[in-house]
Amino acid sequence: MLKHSPVVPYIPATDIARARKFYEEKVGLVAREEIAGGVVYECGGSWIFLYHSGGAGTSKASQAFWQVQDIEAEVRELRARGVVFEEYDMPGLKTVDGIATAGDSRAAWFKDSEGNIMAIIQSMR
Repeated sequence: MLKHSPVVPYIPATDIARARKFYEEKVGLVAREEIAGGVVYECGGSWIFLYHSGGAGTSKASQAFWQVQDIEAEVRELRARGVVFEEYDMPGLKTVDGIATAGDSRAAWFKDSEGNIMAIIQSMR
């Protein structure tokens, strides 16, 4: 049954070499293996698959998020590597220095080299 199977996020990339550079140099991921022209990255016991797609960057929603313990520290580290965080100011969502608080969670969003929206989230519970 699917409820007992791991889910692997796919991250589309128009240019795999450019996307690899972003994820490896700016985000700090380490490639585990290459499969069918794509790249597998391990992340805290799970993994993601970066693959070639002409549809990269077309979604206006987040593709995936990393659950973190200290969002300020993660934002600082990623910014130091050159990641640019999105700023939002709309009803129900306002970021302050790239971080939004909603209920008992805090979140920050950035776009990768392909235009995909990625997030980091910290639960305050």
